[in-house]
Amino acid sequence: MAMRGRRLPAFAATHTATQRLLPALGQHTKLARRWQSTVGTGKTGHIEAKADESILFVDNLFPLKLSSLLLWRPWKAQNDVPELLKKFDKTSLGVFDPVSLVKRAIPDSLSVNITEVIPRTKEGGAYVKFTHPGDTSASEIQAKLSQALEQNPIKPWFSPFRGISTGLVLGRPWLEDLYRLPKSRLRVEFVPAKDSEQPDELSQEALYSVFRRYGWIADITSQPPDSKVLPKFAYVDFVLVKDAIMARNCLHGFVLQEEGSKAATKLRLSYEQRVKPHNIWKWISSHPRIVIPILAAFLATFTVIVFDPIREFFVKHHVQRSLEFTNSKLYKWLKRQTSDILSLGKKHGSDAGLNALFNHRKDLIDSIKSSLLESVDTFVVIQGPRGSGGKELVMDQVLEGRKDVLVLDCKPVMEARGEAGTIRKLAFQVGYRPVFSWANNLSSLVDLAIQSTTGVKAGFSENLEAQVVKILQTTASALKEVSLAGRKKDDQDANLSDDAYLEAHPERRAVVVIDNFLHKSEEKGIIYDKVSDWAAALVQSNVAHVIFLTTDTSYSKPLSRALPDRVFHQVTLGDLSPQVAKQFVVSQLEANARSDEKAKEDERGGDGSPLKTDSQGRQDLQELDECIEALGGRLTDLQVLARRLKVGQSPKKAVSDIIEQSASEILRMFLLTGNKTAGEGVDKERKWSVEQAWYLIKEIAKNDSLRYNEVLLANTFASSTTSSATNPEAALEALANAELITVKSHHGRPATIRAGKPVYQAAFAKLLEDKVVKSRMDLALLTELSKIEAKNIDKAEQELTVLAGLPNAPAQASDRVNYLLGKLQASQRKIEGFDKEMGALKKVLAEEA
Repeated sequence: MAMRGRRLPAFAATHTATQRLLPALGQHTKLARRWQSTVGTGKTGHIEAKADESILFVDNLFPLKLSSLLLWRPWKAQNDVPELLKKFDKTSLGVFDPVSLVKRAIPDSLSVNITEVIPRTKEGGAYVKFTHPGDTSASEIQAKLSQALEQNPIKPWFSPFRGISTGLVLGRPWLEDLYRLPKSRLRVEFVPAKDSEQPDELSQEALYSVFRRYGWIADITSQPPDSKVLPKFAYVDFVLVKDAIMARNCLHGFVLQEEGSKAATKLRLSYEQRVKPHNIWKWISSHPRIVIPILAAFLATFTVIVFDPIREFFVKHHVQRSLEFTNSKLYKWLKRQTSDILSLGKKHGSDAGLNALFNHRKDLIDSIKSSLLESVDTFVVIQGPRGSGGKELVMDQVLEGRKDVLVLDCKPVMEARGEAGTIRKLAFQVGYRPVFSWANNLSSLVDLAIQSTTGVKAGFSENLEAQVVKILQTTASALKEVSLAGRKKDDQDANLSDDAYLEAHPERRAVVVIDNFLHKSEEKGIIYDKVSDWAAALVQSNVAHVIFLTTDTSYSKPLSRALPDRVFHQVTLGDLSPQVAKQFVVSQLEANARSDEKAKEDERGGDGSPLKTDSQGRQDLQELDECIEALGGRLTDLQVLARRLKVGQSPKKAVSDIIEQSASEILRMFLLTGNKTAGEGVDKERKWSVEQAWYLIKEIAKNDSLRYNEVLLANTFASSTTSSATNPEAALEALANAELITVKSHHGRPATIRAGKPVYQAAFAKLLEDKVVKSRMDLALLTELSKIEAKNIDKAEQELTVLAGLPNAPAQASDRVNYLLGKLQASQRKIEGFDKEMGALKKVLAEEA
């Protein structure tokens, strides 16, 4: 293969700002000391040279990475380097500046005259324009210069291992100042040497023979045959960037003609960013069924390593309350200093009333306290109706002054909306933070998208059960650290393991109080199951004592499942006796009156007269015994009575208002509702009917208590026409949970049914006194009873029809026929009686307002 090179006819004049060399002194080469870069005449980007001039490219004169440091103002980069070199020239290292290096690189033995130096800071070199005698070619000068540099290498200060090198410019250099940094890959475009000619695409052999002289070539890639991109091109990949720089500056614009081709071809070179093969990413994207589970496991591991210690830290300090301001020394000091100023009589009255209650329940309090000092791995369950003072008894008396107490209130957790809200409320109760409740919804969407595209569930999202278990497990770990916090190395039993130490010291264990247990248990039962299992694990591993506070009488079912082989320490809180209830109300009134008298005494300056209490000054308090007997001994009702008496109401008026308010509450919640649960914003069928509620109200108003099995056999319960209330036992349990009634047990079985609260007994009687309410509810009850008897008649008629169809009317069926006819007749008489009563009730409803 023969190549025919063609030198361009002439190079144009250089830029006017470029400094010329000073006249040569003798035979020595004289190099200009002042110079700057240029982009060609008229800023065309090309170097013009005369007929007797040639151009060399000298590399490794500037740090190649220097241009990247000046990218923040690339429009001045070409001027920054000369200015920098001027300052550098004034130092003791001025001998190593680029101008000196060019001068030293060209030996005196070469008869050349350098006319101009054009720096290329972006490419780390410079163009050197020179003239030479006519009997010596430029190629010979370049060969001698390369040989001299090989024998005596010149190494700049920034490159101690590689010297400078030179190359003869064969083409027409293009001095662009674009933002194109040198790369090891060159894009070689084949353009026509003349406008009328069609260029030929050079073969890889031809490209190799042209470019190999400038350095090691890693690969040559020709344009795909089916590519329609013009002009035709090829890629030449050098091993080193410096070799690509030398080839680009020497061969850009070079014209050659391959052997056998008809037209010459001009080479147009440019740097190209090599696209690196992303083999790792390609493998990842092509194997989602393997990568996604691994990624999920990695995220889970990362969460455990990073977030779990943080969450455990916050749970621990939530239990110890070490981060609360009320436990700080500053707050305690301020409280001591301002205790006289900020003392409130209302609080004293409340404390006095509760003290009377706690004195009555002192035996229960001592029993619970003693159980917390014993190493018995079982639960303490305190069950009582709402308003019986269970939480006050535990928090203010049993656990008074005790540290390391965790209170888990199930009510806000169960009333939260959605899984995210439930997780957020549960985490707040135990101090578990940070919690990303919203992230699970996002993870669910990602899971769904991945599963729809790959067919594999990624497992990024967790269901409610898994998240609840995770929160409770972290809380258990924190509780164990809290229980072991007081242990010291110099203790007598320091050699014991952690579990043995906690078993030996039950007084060191933390206390977990689970309040409102089984509140709305029919909605999110899985949470109560997990809480029960978690509590069982705490007591079995001697990590903490667990106290359950509940109003549900069926608490033994979930707790026995979690702790099947243990007997619970059960405490049942009932209503106060009339004597204790009166003492509670009077103590609150006396404390309140004493506080008011004390304030008045302070205003008068004090006359030394004894303080007069409210119970001593009010004559109407003699009615208190009769009123409390009607009101009952429920703590919340007694507190309402005391507040009404404090504002000046008489006991009879206060109790009458409370009873009337309770009657209105019963009417709204149980009697004037449809088939949906009262007070709920969701459409959820209840397990009892209005007729069943009215039957109980009516019967309990006449009799203080009803036999449980007698109620089950009543037609309203045994044969209810309401689809959701067909199970009589479930209906009674639901009404007990709604606190309309209370089911008393005898030897573990339900025995009697009473009003849900003592005040409800009087409220039931109040409802029966209302003719309109009584007539309306009795009408609904009789209507249901008529439907029940009508169903019995339908069943009897259907069976009689079947018997009538038997052939020859067998005598054996006569007894059955007579039985059915008698049952049909009895049902018909009941319906007639019901109709007569309903007629009278309708007349009352028509006449009464």
